[in-house]
Amino acid sequence: QVQLVESGGGLVQPGGSLRLSCVASGSRFSINAMGWYRQTPGKGRELVASITSLGSIRYADSVKGRFAISRDNAKNTVYLQMISLKPEDTAVYYCNTSPVAFYWGQGTQVTVSS
Repeated sequence: QVQLVESGGGLVQPGGSLRLSCVASGSRFSINAMGWYRQTPGKGRELVASITSLGSIRYADSVKGRFAISRDNAKNTVYLQMISLKPEDTAVYYCNTSPVAFYWGQGTQVTVSS
């Protein structure tokens, strides 16, 4: 069974930065397109960034120019570098394939507040 473990979240002031990591175990990670999703209370999960096995990248309009997704297939890891964070980026962040194929991990909380 594939296990996804996210980390790197925390409390940051507006304008700050964070780098999230997601390690996937038990799968042929390199062949899957991976995505970062986020969820706020009362809302469904939103795909904010995705990267294919060949490195093609897409971003939601709300994060373009501020977030950068990358992957290291040797480490079965996908990253999300976030800069210029805004209060509206506050959410629990998850990774999964894109489209979703695995059970969700526990996510990592990102809180942007002064």
